[in-house]
Amino acid sequence: MPSSPPPAPADGVRAAGVALLNLSGLGLGYALVRRPLLTLLCCAVTAGLLFLALPADPDGVPVPALALYAVLLLAAAAHGAVVGLRTRLAWPPRAPLALALGVLLLAVPAGGAVLYDDARDEATERMLLDRLDHADHLVEAASEQPFTQARAGYRRALNAYDALASDHPGSRAADRVPGRLHDFYTTVGAPYARGRYCEAVPALTFLRTVPRTVDRAHLGSLARWPDDRLATSLYECASDGLTSGDAEWPGLFGDLLTTFPESAQAAEVEPAVKSAVGKAVGDVRGKEPCTAVSRLEGLSSQIGDLPGEKAGVDAALAKDADRAGRGADEGAYACGVDEYEDKDFDAALDSMSDFLKNNKHHRNRARAQKIAIAAEVAQTIPAAGKRLPTTASGGSISVTVKNDSPDDIRVLYTGPVTGSFTLKGCGGCTEYDWGSTLSPGFEPCGKSGRNYPQRTISLPVGTTYFVHKSRGNASTTTPSSDTAKLRPGYIYTECAYTTRGLGAGTGTGTDV
Repeated sequence: MPSSPPPAPADGVRAAGVALLNLSGLGLGYALVRRPLLTLLCCAVTAGLLFLALPADPDGVPVPALALYAVLLLAAAAHGAVVGLRTRLAWPPRAPLALALGVLLLAVPAGGAVLYDDARDEATERMLLDRLDHADHLVEAASEQPFTQARAGYRRALNAYDALASDHPGSRAADRVPGRLHDFYTTVGAPYARGRYCEAVPALTFLRTVPRTVDRAHLGSLARWPDDRLATSLYECASDGLTSGDAEWPGLFGDLLTTFPESAQAAEVEPAVKSAVGKAVGDVRGKEPCTAVSRLEGLSSQIGDLPGEKAGVDAALAKDADRAGRGADEGAYACGVDEYEDKDFDAALDSMSDFLKNNKHHRNRARAQKIAIAAEVAQTIPAAGKRLPTTASGGSISVTVKNDSPDDIRVLYTGPVTGSFTLKGCGGCTEYDWGSTLSPGFEPCGKSGRNYPQRTISLPVGTTYFVHKSRGNASTTTPSSDTAKLRPGYIYTECAYTTRGLGAGTGTGTDV
């Protein structure tokens, strides 16, 4: 008996049917010609491909794996055709039916490919939606941080939104980007909605830069969304700083005037500045005149630096700066009076000196001169500053002051009346040794025949405080002082002299 059936006559239709059945990837052609091992091999190869392909992901099946699978399918089809050419089919009995079945079963791999592409597209959509969600989480996390720390997170989220819309148009994620961008602007600009204008300034400034990195087509009207809000925030924050004395307000107003010169907010800058100057000028007459003067000095320089040209308010701002400067100059008088009454004689002297320097014809100039002299006396004799001096002059008691010093001597006095004068240095006079002033019989201005520079003044009854200051060695000598209680019926003399050695400085003596 033969070991196997004799070969069947060659049949091209049968060969084609077996080849097509093998192209299904399941090795069905081998099954019909009774080749079970080859059938299992074909199934195993297809199962391996499915293992690599499922579940579907955006990257799909690796190209080398697809290429290898295609080669194996073609090899199975070719080999199946060779085997089927002379091998009878186990089923179906007719070759044309096998051919028709092979054609029908080609729909299996074709349909699988279509379904796989759909699954891969869905995987891509899910991946893009995940990216969208990640960007949303970045925005949410950044919104809980101070803006300086949140800026980097906001920028990464923007880049993600732009990439989704630009690189994947038509995707579900891209379709949601416009809404996400609106939410992004609302989140970043939230401080403005809460009325926290100073906090809103950097956030809104950042939003104005978004069109530089994100396609304007994706932004639409959002590209202009921050403008009016930023102008308002700049104005409100600067106005608060102007009122409270915060040093940042000039920069904020400057940004407003240069960035939005035609805005309604920019038009309000000069009136706000003018009002602040007016209030400070009024405060000079209040309880804290020195604070008001300092405020006016600051306003004068700060207003002068504001860039008002583009907004057409440069001339008006210049007038405001000038008014602030004049207010500070005039306010120095009130400040000096306040400092004098507070016994801060050094500061009072400085304030009155500034006032006298800057106000040559002011109605308070005469009294300011008296207060400056009294403050200078009180620096040496604090008791001299217990009362604010008046502009009174003259009196019934003569006091003669002589100079026994080689240096010019400046004589200052205050009490019922206040004044000062200078005595020229005495020719031939010398400095006294400190020890000699302690010797019995020491008599300055007592050398007969010497013509001492002198001046006689008339003073009222009462206590007058004298201070003598050397003009020749003012930086190395100390002033001397004397307190004279003047009574009617006496003639008083003061003698100024200088000493060297221990306690070197100008000295005074009083002879009755």
